[in-house]
Amino acid sequence: MSVAVIINPHSGAASADERRRRGERAMSVLARAGEPGEVFITERAGHARDLARGAAARGARLVVAWGGDGTINEVASALIHTPTALGIVPSGSGNGLARELGVSWRPDRAIAEALQAVPRAIDAGEFGGRTFVNMAGVALDARIAECFNLESGPRGLSNYARLTIREMVRYRCGEYRVDGGAARGALLVVVANTSQFGNGARIAPKARLDDGQLDLVIVDDRPLVARFVALPRLFLGGLERLRGVSMRAVTEVVIESDTPMTFHVDGEIEKGSTRLVARVLPRALQVSVR
Repeated sequence: MSVAVIINPHSGAASADERRRRGERAMSVLARAGEPGEVFITERAGHARDLARGAAARGARLVVAWGGDGTINEVASALIHTPTALGIVPSGSGNGLARELGVSWRPDRAIAEALQAVPRAIDAGEFGGRTFVNMAGVALDARIAECFNLESGPRGLSNYARLTIREMVRYRCGEYRVDGGAARGALLVVVANTSQFGNGARIAPKARLDDGQLDLVIVDDRPLVARFVALPRLFLGGLERLRGVSMRAVTEVVIESDTPMTFHVDGEIEKGSTRLVARVLPRALQVSVR
């Protein structure tokens, strides 16, 4: 086996029929390219990670993750520190890593380009013992991710925007200590490997995928009106110029709180302790994109 394509059949806003045909489309692209490979359909949470780990162990040169940020996280975490490269077919709500890498939104083209590209190394991160490739954090973004993952209805951008607005109104900030500093109320505490959450919302404009660093972004607690004033800056730029926003490059950072923290890695929720460590994993992941 040279290539594995791992498909999350539930990701994205496509019709049920279109989702069912994803496997056929992937096999067709492999056949046209004359590339030996297999296509797998995930059946449960964590299945993509298990499938990717098995494919890498069998010597696959490339594993393509077709899904949202959670599916990409599972596959990528299985490929860290292996020679097997990651390919991406974005079909989620945010698609932050795919956007950062310039992956095509056309599935056939995304797979074909992954087959043809020369793999290159990018950084990954670790937060609370979990691997991430795009973003990790505590506070408001973790709360929004938690609410989004609990939704039983459509999981598209409009639903994510609705939840974001709702939680910005409701959210009560906790206090965090960073690297042993004084406690501070924070709306966001983000550790970023790329510049954006997804959908063009750039939380860490200076972040780069291959600089051997992560970007720590802290947005201090602020009144409700000021929260909504700050929101457009994620899309229009200039967030770093707002009062109460700090950004700095780190290779490791310790975040502490008086109560156990809920955190996210690439939008997937974890329950942590009162102390979380984030660190960069330099050039730990091979990606195959145009």
